[in-house]
Amino acid sequence: MNWRRHQRKILAPVVLVLALGLAHETVLIATRIRPPEVTLVTGAVHDEGGIRRMGAAYARMTGGVREVYLEGSPERIGTGMSRLLYERMVDNENVLWKAFSHYVPLAPARALIMDVSRVEFRGVDRGFPDDRRREVAAQAKAFDPDPFADRLPTYHRMVFLQSLYDISLSFEHSPLIGCSAFGLGPTATADGHTLFARAFDLEAGEIFDRDKAVFFVREDGRIPFASVAWPGLVGVLSGMNLEGVAIEVNGARAKEPTTDGEPVVFALREVLEHAHDTKEAVAILRRQRVMVSHIVFVGDAKGNFAIVERAPGVEAFARESFPDPDRVAITNHFEGPLKDDPKNREVLAETTTLPRRQRVDEMLGEILPGTATVEQAVAMLRDHTCANGVACEIGDRRTVDAIIATHGIVADTTDRTLWVSAGPHLSGAFVRFDLRRIFAPGHDPKDDPAPELIAADPILKDGRFEAGQARAGGPRIGGDMKP
Repeated sequence: MNWRRHQRKILAPVVLVLALGLAHETVLIATRIRPPEVTLVTGAVHDEGGIRRMGAAYARMTGGVREVYLEGSPERIGTGMSRLLYERMVDNENVLWKAFSHYVPLAPARALIMDVSRVEFRGVDRGFPDDRRREVAAQAKAFDPDPFADRLPTYHRMVFLQSLYDISLSFEHSPLIGCSAFGLGPTATADGHTLFARAFDLEAGEIFDRDKAVFFVREDGRIPFASVAWPGLVGVLSGMNLEGVAIEVNGARAKEPTTDGEPVVFALREVLEHAHDTKEAVAILRRQRVMVSHIVFVGDAKGNFAIVERAPGVEAFARESFPDPDRVAITNHFEGPLKDDPKNREVLAETTTLPRRQRVDEMLGEILPGTATVEQAVAMLRDHTCANGVACEIGDRRTVDAIIATHGIVADTTDRTLWVSAGPHLSGAFVRFDLRRIFAPGHDPKDDPAPELIAADPILKDGRFEAGQARAGGPRIGGDMKP
């Protein structure tokens, strides 16, 4: 009798371990996302005078920012991404895996989270447009050798990486509620151009700021566009196309997330590859299915702005008229039909969206007609002042620049030029990129003039940057919470 009781005590944990192992293997088999069949584009990669080339595609450093040009079919674009940027993609993903291990130190817990994610998002690639599935499949196939293949098959993992913004926002307390943006129309600017500016406050790791990339993509049969992201991301979070349509996304919260929809980065890329103005952009955004709630800001070369508020299961709400159509601001809260959603009320109560919005509105209101410049727009992105004259220090999360941004941009949609922060954060120089020159027939980067720069913020030289960075602290799981 005692032996049988002792035997049961020994067998119970063994059976449990075997059962868990079997469940894990079942998840691996049942949830695998399989790539479409693609043929990689051939072509040697070679370095020439600081430019890495593969056919017409190239990558190089310009003013401290990585410039990448890709063109052709989805397969060619995906192949070029991995072959030109392989080392950078490995470094970026390694940072994400290390962060995962840091926040979830127990291996069994990490395995459980991965299994749950695999089950929950097992069909996420069904929301990808077919050309994006082919592009990601080529990118995965060209990513060889894959140092992370033992953790998740390459294509499966890259599908998750392309959906990372949506997956992160689906967590109730993701640290993605912190971006600020504004538009300045023709009557507000000194040269009658339209300016479109944003600070992207994704706190995913220093490497995404230090080693950001500006992609210039000319897909066959589509409008060429520029996108500011990082090596490996084929979609758009901030960008502008050759027609002068600029677009960006801000995190927001309402309704319940779903795995049935198109990832944000592909939704915004679809806009840039097809829209000739804000009206067309809004029409495209209205018909897309979304996975998580968010806000999209759009502007065009004629100074037409729109703010499109989207959430799963409800019709998109677009604001296309504003009290001052040449001075438009956006942070992270809904102002349309979703404004009374409990999750939006929580964002209003617990994050810095209202103080930042108020401060941007104050700065816009101080701009005299016909005076705004790109330099002034950059200064607004770097603003370290709290609204209403409230005393605050550099690094305060209530300011527009809390020393946490992954990138900042100012797009001159009239001139088709894009100014991008070189880092650190928004304090480094802003580098000018000319879409018309880069997409011109026969363009060769070796013939380009030295890049134009807007000088770094003086806080980099007097100790205020380091103090502000320490005050802002590391990524806050729970959003950009008030101090």
